Amino acid sequence: MNRIYCQKCIYYYVTWDQKKPHGCNAYGFKSQAIPSLVVKRSSGMECSFFQLKNNK
Repeated sequence: MNRIYCQKCIYYYVTWDQKKPHGCNAYGFKSQAIPSLVVKRSSGMECSFFQLKNNK
């Protein structure tokens, strides 16, 4: 099992909310924890929307 790095995903964004600094546009939520961890804890499954950013 490989770890999902949300910061490398096209759907990840940083919010202005200090209490919920991590956001995921694919799932549509903000959280205090990294979104892939929230998805794993709540559903028991790995994130299915992860797509690597095209950083040139």
